[in-house]
Amino acid sequence: MRHSRDTTAAGELFGGRLREVRLKRGLSQQALAELVGIPQPHVSAMESGAKFPNLLTVLRLAVALECKVMNLVDVFDETDLPSILPK
Repeated sequence: MRHSRDTTAAGELFGGRLREVRLKRGLSQQALAELVGIPQPHVSAMESGAKFPNLLTVLRLAVALECKVMNLVDVFDETDLPSILPK
């Protein structure tokens, strides 16, 4: 996986999953941001992999998206974790 210096492979994986779940729920980035209580640019940055959420934000995302936390993070289950961690 190629990523810019402003993103991480882990961030891109999580961001892709976040976008996928958000779109399945029919939510805009702005609507999700309002439900979670964060600025819309933060949602955009998470989806692009430029920002990685803390645990509290992941929990809030799961509540807002009406999904289990696992739905947001199970993308890592089939990933070689050492290969995506920053050196």
